[in-house]
Amino acid sequence: MTFTAALGQSYHKLTTISVPNVPPKKGAFSYDISWVDPASHRYYLADRTNNAVDVIDTTTNTLVAQLARGKFAGNTGKPDTSGPDGVLVIPGDNLAWVGDSPGSIKAVNLKSGAIVASITNGGKNRADELAYDPKDHLIVIANNADDPPFITFISTTSRKVVGKITYTSAGGLEQPAYDPENGMFYQNVVSSKENPGGAVDKIDPKTMKVVATYPLTECKPAGLALGPQHHLAVGCSGDAIDDGAHAQTIIIDDTDGHVVATITEVGGSDEVWYNPGDNRYYTASRSMTSNGMKDGKPTPVVGVIDAGTNKWITNIPSGKNAHSVAVDPVSVVG
Repeated sequence: MTFTAALGQSYHKLTTISVPNVPPKKGAFSYDISWVDPASHRYYLADRTNNAVDVIDTTTNTLVAQLARGKFAGNTGKPDTSGPDGVLVIPGDNLAWVGDSPGSIKAVNLKSGAIVASITNGGKNRADELAYDPKDHLIVIANNADDPPFITFISTTSRKVVGKITYTSAGGLEQPAYDPENGMFYQNVVSSKENPGGAVDKIDPKTMKVVATYPLTECKPAGLALGPQHHLAVGCSGDAIDDGAHAQTIIIDDTDGHVVATITEVGGSDEVWYNPGDNRYYTASRSMTSNGMKDGKPTPVVGVIDAGTNKWITNIPSGKNAHSVAVDPVSVVG
């Protein structure tokens, strides 16, 4: 589904985009992370049902390609072993980098749809969400479902694994982010013995080591997006709600980890996206409830937060298990 809104106006549904085999004959549509390339106005979605990366033209809201169809793990019935998973596009290289299972990261040509590199990192389950450092030409990708979970550094130049950090006490890893102003990666750690409510790790890509840890309270973070002024929007997950916490989205300063704002109108999120076009964060809050607590009625939404004031704007009703969001700067929300 796509939505749009001019600044100051309410959001409204534009259309439902038709994709082959969706809904499938059996079960639900299986998909994972999405990504928007603003220059080409293309929306990319990791489509497990079709075993491909779907490409949507956001100017016409139509499916224009399915990249590397049949070359991923597909929908195995278990997210931990399915693929494609995370997706990220590097336009200058004409490539999409895609996480897959088991422990596989694939570089896909955007024009031909062919896989031009397939890199294994030793994981037994899926390689999931990822971020890109254009200065050092590094991809960081999280293997959240392995025990213990770990992140891998991959050179986009040599297309080889060049580093790894293992999280021996972590209960999972989720969406990473990169800040081009200070050259640091940031990695969501769902929980650990040291920080049961989760944390965001600050990682130096040059040394490939954690240089700071920012503990979070009752969050168990999933989504992470860089906004203005070194701010990170942290999407606290449905796991935290299940544990008795109130739904929340936390804005932190990535220089020292201090909390800038706590938004309680939306939470239970997976992917989080920042749109510079309207200076807003968008949260794929599939586990949001009517009262923000675990005894509330399920009310999945896309949350909208003003990145200038760090205040909640609205919640857009979405659908069951709608856990992926990416936004074109012309204000089309996918």
